[in-house]
Amino acid sequence: MIIFEKVTKRFPLGNLGVSDVSFRIETNEFVFLVGSSGAGKTTIIKLINREILPSSGSIIIDNEEISSSSYNRTTQLRRKIGIVFQDFKLLYEKNVFENVSLPCQIKNLSWSETKEKVNQALALVGLLEKKDFFPIQLSIGEIQRVAIARAIVDNRDYLIADEPTGNLDPKTAWGIMKIFKKFEGKKTIIVSTHNNDIVNSFQKRVIVLKNARIIKDKRKGTYEI
Repeated sequence: MIIFEKVTKRFPLGNLGVSDVSFRIETNEFVFLVGSSGAGKTTIIKLINREILPSSGSIIIDNEEISSSSYNRTTQLRRKIGIVFQDFKLLYEKNVFENVSLPCQIKNLSWSETKEKVNQALALVGLLEKKDFFPIQLSIGEIQRVAIARAIVDNRDYLIADEPTGNLDPKTAWGIMKIFKKFEGKKTIIVSTHNNDIVNSFQKRVIVLKNARIIKDKRKGTYEI
């Protein structure tokens, strides 16, 4: 469970990332974050992953206040969260298998367990046959699927995606979202997106941000900015 209570993030020069934001996301819930660029979507994702800390308010994940200055379990927190970044953050000198295996290496899993988990993740995203390819040999859609495989490879509780379909054609974008749908009810899923067709078709909870504030929060919502 993720709880934001009156969270505000001010950046240098007084810019607001989010302002007085409160919401609760239940375990295994599927939520869309929507809003124009600069509305606060990426700030929320960074706050959940503790890349940044709020200026005020509190953030609680799995009954732990991660926003506290005394919180010292950031590594354990991030091992629960798989993030699909807008710019992918793949290592281009490593092949697909090596990129996806990185979380397993961080956990010091055995080679046999790593191989099994990576192959399972690549099969789920439809890229098992390209595990020896390098990112430069892949399409943008395939690179995004590698990023998703890396986010799910070690069975993390939270799957968070920042604009996962932003640079994709409609057919490829729908293929990406079908992958997320496979984990519906099994993981807490948060997707930041500008794609109104996808949001409207999924009919999931939609949190709408504007000017760093939440202006709407609807179950079975639609794309509104």
